[in-house]
Amino acid sequence: MLAKLSERPLVRRCVVRPSVRRCAAAGAVGLALLATGLTATGRTGPDLDRFYDQEIEWSACEGTELPDDLQCGTVTVPLDYAEPRKGTLELALARYRASDEPRGSVVLNFGGPGGSGVLGLAHGRKDFLGLTDDYDVVSFDPRGVGRSSPVSCGTDATSRALEATDGEEMADPREALRQLREVAAACAEHSGPVLEHIGTVDVARDLDVMREALGDKKLNYLGFSYGTRLGAVYAARFPEKVGRLALDGVDTLTEPLAEQGLATARGQQTALENFLTWCTEELACPFGQDARDAREQVVELVASLDENPVPTDFGYEFTGQDLAGAIGQGLYTKEMWPVLQQALAQLMEGDTSGVEALATGGAALPAPQRADDPLVDPEDIPLDNLPAALMAVNCADDPDRPDAERLSRDLARLRAAYEEASPVFGPYRLAQVVLCYGRPKGTDYIREKVKDLDTPKMLLVGTRGDPATPYRWTVQTAERLGTPAVVLDNRSEGHTGYGSSECVHRKIDDFLLYGSLPPSGSSCGSEDDGRL
Repeated sequence: MLAKLSERPLVRRCVVRPSVRRCAAAGAVGLALLATGLTATGRTGPDLDRFYDQEIEWSACEGTELPDDLQCGTVTVPLDYAEPRKGTLELALARYRASDEPRGSVVLNFGGPGGSGVLGLAHGRKDFLGLTDDYDVVSFDPRGVGRSSPVSCGTDATSRALEATDGEEMADPREALRQLREVAAACAEHSGPVLEHIGTVDVARDLDVMREALGDKKLNYLGFSYGTRLGAVYAARFPEKVGRLALDGVDTLTEPLAEQGLATARGQQTALENFLTWCTEELACPFGQDARDAREQVVELVASLDENPVPTDFGYEFTGQDLAGAIGQGLYTKEMWPVLQQALAQLMEGDTSGVEALATGGAALPAPQRADDPLVDPEDIPLDNLPAALMAVNCADDPDRPDAERLSRDLARLRAAYEEASPVFGPYRLAQVVLCYGRPKGTDYIREKVKDLDTPKMLLVGTRGDPATPYRWTVQTAERLGTPAVVLDNRSEGHTGYGSSECVHRKIDDFLLYGSLPPSGSSCGSEDDGRL
């Protein structure tokens, strides 16, 4: 639904509708005009009291085969915190109740940006049962995501970005910018007013409204990947409301978007090479038993699908960039390697169902979605919602906007750097970056204000072999946040540690449940790996 532009009651029942998310196409443009003059407290006037004073009405989730013990509700927030009377948004929430009388809530964000917290909680139930000893475990679809006024570009924004910056278009940066602005206009047309208010600073303010509506004096929080950026922004914005914050797979707060994409392309290429080394030691590997030849075959496969996409049951054509996104999904954990191997083997035989299932999976969910997943309903949420939300938030959080002349210089340099970093993931990641070019710049709040925090201690977890959030970001972010940051070094592979390392899982739970923190710099070794 789009922004509510009329006054409505603040207590809602939540009808949980399924969603289809297509991760392989990255796209949308951030047109964020974020509020300025941020203050240290949430309630800045009587116009916000009605949001902070609301109560959530929980009920059974209405959706096919959702867990019976999952409850759903909604919370209402202003569309624009600077002008709360302009309209409202309804945000979808879900929770598992504490086994006994709860002493509060733990709020989860599964990352993305653009990941559905409702579906993440539904699929990750067993990972969080330990927390329900003391807490209600809650997650939500952030504004612009899933059931919370989903954004869309109504087009394959990634393909448009590749076209705008390839071949003859490169000789005329003004033409490239014109095409990128056309994509931006399509995003605005299909998304409505929420697109201008979708950045992390707005979501952090929503998070504080949720905290109050949940009845918690302090926010207890577990964020994964992008969710760590959200947690850090919340801590800077509302330091006096910080309870126990655990951040797993720590995002950067300072690197430009172009450098972030480059780091991710390198990390994914390393993960792909590790996967292919493993694959070629198996007789079932569809690329044979030579790892170098396998790498060349994957590059050729991506190029072939870009040149000749294949139709899908979801009504779109599956391209090489879709395949790059699907492979990226399968590389997030070693557990997924057999699934990725099977999907690629099916693809080599002309069956795209396996890679399509990976492509609709959601980058930060604990488990991949299957093509026949009962939660999937293509009529409810735009197919491109996750990539549209991902780019809308990333662009809104990034203040760098080069002009046409610099765009021309940057693209030549960046194309070379991205292709060197990864012939498979480089074009895919570069397309995500250029979709921000030519747009109004995002907020500088994160780079300038999220530092030197005065909050209770928080736990930061970095994984050495993380393909999406390199370990150095954990170290850099910890130094930036200052004394509250306690670092746990997860000497393992995969994106985040909570779902794959018993050691990380235990230490995060001990912190959230009992306030017990490991010494900063302590580690979990690869020998501790093993999903619970």
